[in-house]
Amino acid sequence: MARRAALRDRSTAVESFLEMMAAERGAARNTLEAYGRDLSDAEAWLAGRRRQLEAAGTDDLRGYLAALEAAGVAPRTAARRLSALRQYFRFLFAEGRRGDDPTATLDAPRRGRPLPKILSEGEVDALLETARERPGPDGLRLVCLLEVLYATGLRVSELVGLPFAAVVRDPRVLIVRGKGGKERMVPLTEAAMAAIVAYKGVRGAFLAAGETSPHLFPSRSGAGHLTRRRLAQLLDETAVLAGLDPAKVSPHVLRHAFATHLLDHGADLRSVQQMLGHADISTTQIYTHVLAERLRALVEAHHPLARA
Repeated sequence: MARRAALRDRSTAVESFLEMMAAERGAARNTLEAYGRDLSDAEAWLAGRRRQLEAAGTDDLRGYLAALEAAGVAPRTAARRLSALRQYFRFLFAEGRRGDDPTATLDAPRRGRPLPKILSEGEVDALLETARERPGPDGLRLVCLLEVLYATGLRVSELVGLPFAAVVRDPRVLIVRGKGGKERMVPLTEAAMAAIVAYKGVRGAFLAAGETSPHLFPSRSGAGHLTRRRLAQLLDETAVLAGLDPAKVSPHVLRHAFATHLLDHGADLRSVQQMLGHADISTTQIYTHVLAERLRALVEAHHPLARA
């Protein structure tokens, strides 16, 4: 009977928490279901040790997190479950159901940051060569898109939404309005400048007769310019023709390639940060890890002692 009462009490506490999340914080249904699943998982583990979730101490929860790690649960999943527990115990503390928060001193599981996918310089060359084989205005536009993307590392939204005015000022640079409305200046390569000039000569083919557009890459989409989806389709088509796995190729992968290849050729990290428009240099530093990983793989593949 006591066991059944404990189960009822625990369920009531969790339900009260979920009701608060819905009523006061406007949590979506999917969010509430996720919290419910995560708390139920912790409840089940603690119940197997004759402990109630509502009465759990810091050591109990630390043991639960250790069990998740031992079971091979992904750090991201474990971190999400800890987040649910933090919210739950803060609620209990605020409601006066507990006099402490047992999650206050718990450290979140370390989440390894995945290294970005990149293309080699040879693979980028293959993409560009294949794009140059595409005839007519479509081909010139595709070459322009790829050359500008690889020369500047623009975000895909920045690229497709470029205003026409961006290429009629100084032809050597692009003035890009990025996240938060911040402007940055990014230099263009000779190849990118030539591609822009060639494309501007046929840009009218993408406009109806007598029509004008403020966009560098106009289209009949609702946004009035080439869409991210269409650009992704063009890259997929070009990758296949170039003999590359289309799953490896995307606008963001070319952004990664831009940054990695620059660093590979001696560019300093701060300059790359400014060109990418990263607010924090720690975001840019991920590319130094890419280079380190490539160097490690090279040594393991070719150093005689590594093969011993």
